[in-house]
Amino acid sequence: MNTRRDAAVDSFDSFRQFVGLERDVLVLSVAMFAFSLSFQMTGRYVPEYLRVLGAGATVVGLYGSVGNLIGALYPYPGGALSDRLGSRLSLTLFGTLSSAGFLFWFVAPQVPEVTLAGVSLEPWLWIFVGLFLTQAWKSFGLGATFAIVKQSVPPERLAMGFASTEVFRRVGFLLGPLIAAALLAATATFVEGFRYVLIVAAAFGIVATVAQHLLYDAGEDSLGKSFEGLAQLRDDLRSLPPTLRPLLVADTLVRFANGMVYVFFVIVVTEFLEVGFTGFGVSLRPDAFFGVLLGVEMVVALLTKLPVSKLTERTGLKPVVALGFSVYAMFPVLLIFAPADQWVVVALFAFSGLRFAGLPAHKALIVGPAERNAGGRVTGAYYLLRNTIVIPSAALGGWLYARDPTLAFSVASLVGVVGVVYFALRGKEFAAYAGGA
Repeated sequence: MNTRRDAAVDSFDSFRQFVGLERDVLVLSVAMFAFSLSFQMTGRYVPEYLRVLGAGATVVGLYGSVGNLIGALYPYPGGALSDRLGSRLSLTLFGTLSSAGFLFWFVAPQVPEVTLAGVSLEPWLWIFVGLFLTQAWKSFGLGATFAIVKQSVPPERLAMGFASTEVFRRVGFLLGPLIAAALLAATATFVEGFRYVLIVAAAFGIVATVAQHLLYDAGEDSLGKSFEGLAQLRDDLRSLPPTLRPLLVADTLVRFANGMVYVFFVIVVTEFLEVGFTGFGVSLRPDAFFGVLLGVEMVVALLTKLPVSKLTERTGLKPVVALGFSVYAMFPVLLIFAPADQWVVVALFAFSGLRFAGLPAHKALIVGPAERNAGGRVTGAYYLLRNTIVIPSAALGGWLYARDPTLAFSVASLVGVVGVVYFALRGKEFAAYAGGA
């Protein structure tokens, strides 16, 4: 463990040693908590927002693919920028843009309809524009967040370091949907409630941005070389460690499968199954119930995250990553063929929460083999290639969903299973964990 702290031991020391948190990782984790609240309160509901505003399944799928495009374009320059300028300044910029994006989503439906060259621009079109802003911290900041953990945690404890940030992040993912569900349940219509949600999300984003700027210790940043353009990108892709290549193939297949249907989960609950919740003295509309389901998913994720990450020190990373991939693959087909029963749907989302147990190990398997000062670029290059291939997945899923929802979800699960099998056969273990496998 890094020994840069003073001899005096604060009251938080034992907890920080247990979960692998140095100060910078702690600051990052708190920021992740706040932004996770914002993203989970809003992002999972935007497809329903689009549908209520008049967009069809094809447009919803296109929205997902635009999000994939942003996810492919943002991480690499974000990682290169963090390596060059340092994580503090980079994350402050990204947080400011994201917070502004939530406010843009709030006002976008009120923008008057515009006609250009005889084409009417519907209100939902501006939701696409706001997407480019809201994704800034989440996607641009990916390389910076990986680099902070890489700099602060020893190689053999990377999974625990990432688990620390993930726990904070998933607590936000737990509370965010529950706050959204409460606001939606307290309002007469979905659109009215969701606009309140957007205001709260923007407030959390602003607080997180200010906090990480003031508290992050920039003196610990290790700066890499400046971005040298596409030639550097090609070099980074060619120099990906051999252990990443089978992981990249399998991860891409699993993410393509998930991307086909991810934006439709909320619509399946609110429209396809049209299942709400009645019990314990409350009655929830399907849109509010969806927030509770996301909360259930995150409870399972939080309960399993640290124990499973600790287990990797004995079993290795590969089995845990394979578990997460398997849940990703099976969930779509289980959901679409589920009966419209509230407790069955609750159980399915609890099962879905198990996929997050493998994320810290997955991240450790990505960043572990990288050179110390290139963690941001290696991570960015990995995600750039993966996310570029995944770009059309949601559009394909939307096209299939418009024809038959069950077909879209079945094909998605099939693609995911192919990825799981490939990883089981070809996936490599990270050397620092090989002794425990």
